[in-house]
Amino acid sequence: MNRPWVRRGYDETRLWVWMPYKAGNRNWLHNALGERIRPRRNNAVSPGRWEIAKPHLRVLIESLAKRFGQVDVYLEFSTTERCDRKCQTAARDDCTCSCRGEHHGGGTYWTDWLLVGEDTLIGPVGRVERHYVARRSDFVL
Repeated sequence: MNRPWVRRGYDETRLWVWMPYKAGNRNWLHNALGERIRPRRNNAVSPGRWEIAKPHLRVLIESLAKRFGQVDVYLEFSTTERCDRKCQTAARDDCTCSCRGEHHGGGTYWTDWLLVGEDTLIGPVGRVERHYVARRSDFVL
């Protein structure tokens, strides 16, 4: 069985989600994320790919992990040249900060970043994608 995946591109307006085909996947998405969601199928790009609003990231990952046991999570970050300490104290999931998620919510300090002044971090420019595997055991059942 192929493992489901979720991808959040920093410049995309929606999450991309793929899960093994099962009758009732749309109903399952509504049960997991709420009746008001508007999941869209995008078979033209990738067979079986769903597109879902970004605010559902955390609940979607947790629900997929509980249903399938594991889920691959790909989070893309855009970098400019600056980041600040606000990122380190961030509490929400959606982050497109220039530190590529290294500082988000208190993450580890990356030695390529230089603290300038009290709050500004300066570092490399580019785009990076982080890969995580979320497991059923990561969440309270």
